[in-house]
Amino acid sequence: MSEPVEDLKTTPLYAKHVAAGGRMVPFGGYNLPVQYNTGIMGEHKWTREHAGLFDVSHMGPSFLTLNNPSGDADADHAAVAALVEPLVCGDINGLKPGQVRYTLLLNETGGAIDDLMVARSPLFPGSLYIVVNAGTKDNDFDIIAKAAGDKAKLTRADDGALLALQGPEAVAVLDTIVPGVAELGFMTYAPFEWNGTKLIIARSGYTGEDGCEILCDASVAEAMWDALLADERVKPIGLGARDSLRLEAGLPLYGHDLDETVSPTEAGLNFAVSKRRRESADFPGAARILKEFGGELSRIRVGLFVEGAPAREGTEILDASGMVVGKVTSGGFAPSLARAIALGFVPPAHATPGTQLQVSVRGRMQPAQVTATPFVPHRYFRKAKS
Repeated sequence: MSEPVEDLKTTPLYAKHVAAGGRMVPFGGYNLPVQYNTGIMGEHKWTREHAGLFDVSHMGPSFLTLNNPSGDADADHAAVAALVEPLVCGDINGLKPGQVRYTLLLNETGGAIDDLMVARSPLFPGSLYIVVNAGTKDNDFDIIAKAAGDKAKLTRADDGALLALQGPEAVAVLDTIVPGVAELGFMTYAPFEWNGTKLIIARSGYTGEDGCEILCDASVAEAMWDALLADERVKPIGLGARDSLRLEAGLPLYGHDLDETVSPTEAGLNFAVSKRRRESADFPGAARILKEFGGELSRIRVGLFVEGAPAREGTEILDASGMVVGKVTSGGFAPSLARAIALGFVPPAHATPGTQLQVSVRGRMQPAQVTATPFVPHRYFRKAKS
């Protein structure tokens, strides 16, 4: 498909995808490549072994900045954090300059409106860098802007390009183009100058591999894309491999493993509910979530090794006697393991690793075993504490 699908948006890199042989599909309201000529399997393995380049410009990067900063760095950060914390379960006030934190935007009952990244500016007191998901970004931005009121301004940056370079060789590649990137630790970010423009680079990603996400102006997007692909260690990677990589990493996908009925606790994301916020019980749905921390859970997300054909989203999970106990929310073939894997929800009594279950794939029962996640170990780079 070489022409944009009607009513779908395109990213600044659309022409590059078409020229590279990308098979374009609708995703999150955008026309994006699901794969290139190498195919999903090859792209997946290349990213695990070298460096894969993804166009994630459909995501929702933004900046929230105080309208009237005081000039006191800590006070200004506390002020802007206070605008966001009533919406999420993470400790935003406790962020250090340049630190990125994964958290969840919650509704009144503790369900996930979205999962997102929130970071404290390393240079500008009273400013946060916030990245939300594509399919929910308009609603997310409305919620954040309303909470900010006249105290801060939310500036969308989704008219530019967001590139993700992921894999064991990713940071080494990027450091040759943008010197200094290798100094970043996992879940930190900083601004860099390149070709007369500013880049915002975070050492993060959603593949389980080391790597970076690069926010740049649309005017230099193609030049950055070409500069990265000029290195023989880098290949373009589509949505198909992006999904299989995050599934192997055991990472939830909003709209599938997370939605407005699912709490952080049910999703196995207890780490995202910061200790200070638990102690103060001052986040949306705190009453429910704290009870779930105490063991009052009816379901929890688990990983499954599936024998036979992959169990896709919506597949029923059954116990050994054939009683339906849950449902698969993400599933597919894991190229790194050469077997089918899945994520799904089951009652806590069935969630212990090693528990033998079944899945119903096209009417056929197939064995499935609960396993700890991630299915493939994360390889994030963490700097030694000084």
